[in-house]
Amino acid sequence: MDINIKAIHFDISEKLTAFINKKVDRIVRRFPAVSLVDISLKVIKPETSLNKEAIVRFTVPQLDEFVADKTADSFEEAIDVAIEAIEKQLEKAKNKK
Repeated sequence: MDINIKAIHFDISEKLTAFINKKVDRIVRRFPAVSLVDISLKVIKPETSLNKEAIVRFTVPQLDEFVADKTADSFEEAIDVAIEAIEKQLEKAKNKK
């Protein structure tokens, strides 16, 4: 399984990278079919509250591609909410199959 993290217009900290990896690993343990995870992080201008955007894309062969786009005050919060949404999508797809 590959994890691609893209920080657009800023340098990502090791702490944030570790946070993302921990969250993704937790999901992958429940859904081992996940083959690729793409995460794009972007600071939305102008500088206001709710200006951190996270786009999370999980690719699962034989099922589909699952995407969540969330905006929050911090990247951690945006990632948390986006991965929670992906988890619900994966659960729904798993139950359909």
